[in-house]
Amino acid sequence: MSSSITRREFLKIAGFTLAIAITPSGYHILSAKEAEDAAAKGFSPSIWLRIMPDDTVVVIVNKSEMGQGIYTSIPMIVADELEADWKKVKFEVAPAADGYKDPVWGAQATGGSSSIRHMYEPLRKAGAAAREMLVAAAAETWKVPAKECEAVAGKVKHVSSKRTLSYGRLSKAASVIPVPKEPRLKKDSELRFIGKTMPRLDIVEKTDGSAIFGLDVTVPDMLVAVVLRPPIFGAKAQAVHGSAIATKIKGVKEVVRIDRGVAVCAETFDAALKGRAAIHIVWDKGTDEALSTESLARDFQSHLGKDGVIARKDGDSQKAYAAAAAKIDAAYSLPYLSHATMEPMNCTAFVQKDRCDIWAPTQNQTGTLSTAQKITGLKPEQIHVHTTYLGGGFGRRFEQDFVEEAVQISKAVSKPVKVIWTREDDFHHDYFRPGTLSRIQGGLDEKGKLTAWSHKIVCPSIFARVFPATVKNGIDNAAVEGLSNMEYDIPNISVEYVRIDTPVPVGFWRSVGSSHNAFTVESFIDEMAHLAKKDPLKFRLDLLRKHPRAQKVLEVAAEKAGWGKPLKKGMGRGIAYHLSFDSYVAQVADISVNKKDGTIKVHKVVCAVDCGNVVNPDTVKAQMMGGIVMGLSSALKEKIEFAEGGVKTENFDTYPLLTMSETPEIEVHIVKSNGKLGGIGEPGVPPVAPAVANALFNIAGVRMRTLPMTPEAVMQALKG
Repeated sequence: MSSSITRREFLKIAGFTLAIAITPSGYHILSAKEAEDAAAKGFSPSIWLRIMPDDTVVVIVNKSEMGQGIYTSIPMIVADELEADWKKVKFEVAPAADGYKDPVWGAQATGGSSSIRHMYEPLRKAGAAAREMLVAAAAETWKVPAKECEAVAGKVKHVSSKRTLSYGRLSKAASVIPVPKEPRLKKDSELRFIGKTMPRLDIVEKTDGSAIFGLDVTVPDMLVAVVLRPPIFGAKAQAVHGSAIATKIKGVKEVVRIDRGVAVCAETFDAALKGRAAIHIVWDKGTDEALSTESLARDFQSHLGKDGVIARKDGDSQKAYAAAAAKIDAAYSLPYLSHATMEPMNCTAFVQKDRCDIWAPTQNQTGTLSTAQKITGLKPEQIHVHTTYLGGGFGRRFEQDFVEEAVQISKAVSKPVKVIWTREDDFHHDYFRPGTLSRIQGGLDEKGKLTAWSHKIVCPSIFARVFPATVKNGIDNAAVEGLSNMEYDIPNISVEYVRIDTPVPVGFWRSVGSSHNAFTVESFIDEMAHLAKKDPLKFRLDLLRKHPRAQKVLEVAAEKAGWGKPLKKGMGRGIAYHLSFDSYVAQVADISVNKKDGTIKVHKVVCAVDCGNVVNPDTVKAQMMGGIVMGLSSALKEKIEFAEGGVKTENFDTYPLLTMSETPEIEVHIVKSNGKLGGIGEPGVPPVAPAVANALFNIAGVRMRTLPMTPEAVMQALKG
């Protein structure tokens, strides 16, 4: 396959051609001839790797890097099967093209903790195939049987004569060898990188500041744009005033109307902001000008009384509940949440007559390509998506709103344009984690066995907007994940989904439905254990006898946390478990609470995770820690407030996040298994909120059924 397009991109500016290579060192400007030469050389048995004459192994990564270490994990998989010299391994970021699509999704995107799960086997085969081709090339060069040769650390060795040839020396000869369809994969005992902690390939540029994030992109002749968007949901501009005043501000060049509002283009970000401040837009009343946090709560409550669709039905939960010897009927409420990514939304685009370049910190290259096609009318091969590093994603950068703005504005002004959102823009125009309201009824028989579970959830639908074809029989699987597949062995279970449509836009948020459903399930399981007068750990283990991987992570987390051992005075301990994205996670939280002001202090979280085969243990631990911190922040602090038809929350002064000083000691224990591969970016989030809530009950005797567990909410519960 020719790599002249897929390895190097060309940007035509002012009548001459530049090649912008996405490399581990960021964007390096090459001449056209240098770019073509670099792409033409080397051995490329598949689109996933290239071996250069100087022995460099370049692995092409089709997933976005947002801190999860994918620029190292994917090269590890290829390099291990290839039997490469790790010191010679580098990576390049894949362009947006059909060949780089996720083989399971059929789209080039990063999310759902799917990168390793979906790419593991194809990448191992790609590395193994290249290894066998290099061995065959060496055998042919030496005129010996291939079985007498072996690949070792970037070289092929003839065992008996001890002759060696490096991969670079063999690259030309290997390029004419047929690609094996079913190469032999290494046995576990032969693996050199997979399962080992390896240093990240991007650590240098991330520490010396040379890594290129979206906000770092600079293109010659570029303008910076900010957009004035509607203050209330669904509002449309009726009149725009002040454009002439804005264009008189030093540095302001253009004022452009686009689908989402009015854009001010300037030489600098500061000038663009000043221009935006000079503009006044008369908006219509929008979808619901009276929308507020309180009105949404009333709407959710009214929907709880409506009939929904059945997502799961085992036995007869209502009959079993009515006959139960002991029972609980509880409601759980969770708020809308912002993504609050470290890097605000941004995108740079340059639309020309026959070409469009987009530089974006995106989780959705296929979506970005499609968005640009619709706006420009260009063919896919005329659109070039350059994926930068992402300053946090969490699902927010799967969306296309910031890409759409940049492409529309660039098309209008015929110049490269970088759209930058302020922090206030981010909060006001997010695609939020849905708010939810659940009612759960649980019943025990005379022996304290859980026999009935009826779960009704009111939740907006993400998939109805993003992937409407996946909503079958009225059920959004994201809304009921963690419920419809709940593993606890309860003979009578029902899960009912009531969809609520509000003006508030909702989208994927780290761990999606599991982020809220784990809290309700694991809190209620604890309530039932207390009602049954049983140890919460044993209660769970008894209900998970058919699920040994689930039992194991619970046992490991409990053992490492000292479950059952006496706690220090004033300390409480809680446990929670959740399965999400095919990974099993259990967490134990140790907390204290200030009963004078209601402040919860989390002292320690112990986590056990089973995600099947582990590629890089360091990455697994880092991701679980990051998920725990994010989960704690949402459990204790975060809530979006609404008023007057839009978002009331402005910035971090009204949307506080967990600080470094509040971060507890975190232990992560990897439970090894040969089970199905699981994801790792998201499963750390769900169990921590219920673990803390259960620990609060353990120490203070109060149940928190609403998040966040702010000091004010805790004090109210203590008094009540």
